[in-house]
Amino acid sequence: MDRLGGLTAFVRTADLGSFVAAGRVLGLSASAVGKAVTNLEKDVGVRLFQRSTRSLRLTEEGRLFHERCRRVLDELNDAEASLASAIAVPRGKLRVSVPIVTYHLLLPVLPEFVERYPEIELDLDFNDRVVDLIDEEVDVAIRSGNLPDSRLMSRTLRPFQMLLCAAPSYLERHGTPECPRELDGHLAIRFRYPNSRKIQDLPITLPPEGAEPHLHTALTCNNMEALRSTVIAGLGIGCMPDFLARAPVADGRLRTILDEHLNAPGQFHLLWPSSRHLSPKVRVLVDFLSEKLFTETCEKLSS
Repeated sequence: MDRLGGLTAFVRTADLGSFVAAGRVLGLSASAVGKAVTNLEKDVGVRLFQRSTRSLRLTEEGRLFHERCRRVLDELNDAEASLASAIAVPRGKLRVSVPIVTYHLLLPVLPEFVERYPEIELDLDFNDRVVDLIDEEVDVAIRSGNLPDSRLMSRTLRPFQMLLCAAPSYLERHGTPECPRELDGHLAIRFRYPNSRKIQDLPITLPPEGAEPHLHTALTCNNMEALRSTVIAGLGIGCMPDFLARAPVADGRLRTILDEHLNAPGQFHLLWPSSRHLSPKVRVLVDFLSEKLFTETCEKLSS
């Protein structure tokens, strides 16, 4: 502890330029700080400061030592803060931004989280807009696709697959395509990305000589729930994630088509602002969703 006290006194003196200023910060007298630095110099066998009646300057060896000591103290402070965070009770409001479609994944697992952490108040924003977590003070977000923002930390959640679906009534009227070229002339329900306003591509793999099929767009929307409802109503063929299609496929309201020609894997990610210390409420949500939305849902997909 004497060595640590000497390191702290040395770093504060080098930062502030005097024993008096360092003493004010450390709650010690200037003489006590000076003595701690002198003892440190004796321990390391090197003069760290050039002293005069008017100035206090680091020696060349002192400058090198200061850089290393500064990193050591920062790491120690970081470790103490992380430990305090780990044992703190997670509490307070937790703002979470999630795509609308992910409520199918979130709602079944959230009761367990609320029961486990009763002092956390969840504030869920179901919105397909890509929010700026830092500017809009959002604690955690779920996103798919590319992650260009280097200010954010991330953790991978579950993978998903895009499927082509149609209602049995539609397929009875228009026929069931057996290969991509048989999509020609079919009616399509297309999804428009809310931010870029681009139309989603069909998730099909074409043979080298194959031409892009020509579907007639019957309806375009920027909400996957609306797209699914429209496809269930029999208006056309639509593309949606597997977890959104699972229930209506299971009960017969939808059928998947061209499964062997699909190649559109996707991935969800948890994002939160980068910082030296992860708050307890963010940490427990990240760990909880990483467990529930990766292992459990992936097991369901493979079963």
